[in-house]
Amino acid sequence: MILHELISYDVLRLIWWLLLGILLTGFAVMDGFDLGTNMLLPFVGRNDLERRVVINTVGPVWEGNQVWLILGGGAIFAAWPHLYAVSFSGFYLAMFVILSALILRPVAFKFRSKNEDPAWRTRWDWVLFFCGFVPALICGVAVGNVLQGVPFRLEDDMQIHYTGSFFGLLNPYALLCGLLSVAMLVMHGGAWVLLKTEGAVAERARRFGSTAALLTIVLYLLGGVLLYMFIGGYRITSEVITTGPSNPLAKTVEAHAGAWFANYASYPALYLVPLVGLAGAALAWVLLLARKPLLALIMSGLGIAGIVLSVGVSMFPMILPSSIDPRVSLTVWDSSSSHMTLFIMLVCVIIFLPIILAYTSWVYSILRGKVNADDIAQGRDHAY
Repeated sequence: MILHELISYDVLRLIWWLLLGILLTGFAVMDGFDLGTNMLLPFVGRNDLERRVVINTVGPVWEGNQVWLILGGGAIFAAWPHLYAVSFSGFYLAMFVILSALILRPVAFKFRSKNEDPAWRTRWDWVLFFCGFVPALICGVAVGNVLQGVPFRLEDDMQIHYTGSFFGLLNPYALLCGLLSVAMLVMHGGAWVLLKTEGAVAERARRFGSTAALLTIVLYLLGGVLLYMFIGGYRITSEVITTGPSNPLAKTVEAHAGAWFANYASYPALYLVPLVGLAGAALAWVLLLARKPLLALIMSGLGIAGIVLSVGVSMFPMILPSSIDPRVSLTVWDSSSSHMTLFIMLVCVIIFLPIILAYTSWVYSILRGKVNADDIAQGRDHAY
């Protein structure tokens, strides 16, 4: 038997669908508190020293956390080439704005300290706010558009035609999802800043984080109700072939009211996923009010994971539905790389992902403890 045939093609596709969800969730949770901290910076820090304290809570770790975004993008490119081609070309301007903000973030970290002029530093503080707010908002907007269907079609030779526009992405439901994304990352960032700081900064972070936790619950519930009542979903109406070669054109699909909730009706245990999202946000709110920062951070991360994963659970086996030609919608079973490619990549993940997790755990163990304002004021133990 050829080695890669030890795992069947359909199982590999399912594994990589799960891995994609894990990697995207990892980005939302790990880089999420960095982005949330950026958004909180101008509000929880009232003077330069307080803002330097906030910046130094994420200064040593943000680069490592951003690795999850690279891993997620790499997984889409290698494991789901059709998804990569359609989404990265169709959402090109949105992706460009996100990348611009993420590229500007290290520039703002570095340049802020180059000049002691208060106006100079204040401007860079608002740049850092922008670098947290824009990726959070646009990532949520992208998810909102995916749930509604993306306006693309495929020719017989797989040539992609995207008929949407950047401003077309900014529709009401997508903006609601964007605001949900902003709220849940501010919640996460508030828990992180509370964990890593003391005094007035920590107290302000607690207030903003607890308010954001409540908004997360409200916006998530509202988004679910609107999705059920007005958005609908997509379902495959032809025979599902799980082991054949990838060909998005070899099926029929139709828009159907309530399709995104069909998996929950078929497998009620899946309700645990969105319930984890709601419970995590609710417990984060309670724990922030109770000034239990570590538990609040864990619960906010759990809430984010539940919210993100609930999208994949709702849509399965759809990955990227088409709103103008449902037949070409991309699914788990017809948009992946070859059997051999998925197997080789899985072996790489088995080898390297534990190394990444072990290194990340070691870094956070070394950097545990609070950021001390006196040390920063005296020029000790700080990055920025």
